Amino acid sequence: MGTLAGVLAKKKIRTFQDRFKAMVTGDVEDVGGTLKITRIHVDYRLKVADDRRNDALEALENYIHLCPAAQSVAGCIELKHEMRFVPEEG
Repeated sequence: MGTLAGVLAKKKIRTFQDRFKAMVTGDVEDVGGTLKITRIHVDYRLKVADDRRNDALEALENYIHLCPAAQSVAGCIELKHEMRFVPEEG
């Protein structure tokens, strides 16, 4: 979340705790007799104005190569991410 929050901040999109959350799930499978994490899915939720959604999606598509955690497991674990938008009040 930290790397994506940094990329969003450069686009002037706020990511305070009440505006930015993530639900992370994963799959563990038996691979040759050893349990391994094979997939990680990150479902981001972002409260943002409608006119900033394209900027947020661009950030989502570009942050992964900067993320130390993602780069540490890339190629070993399938990574998926998506962003759902929560409307701003007022």
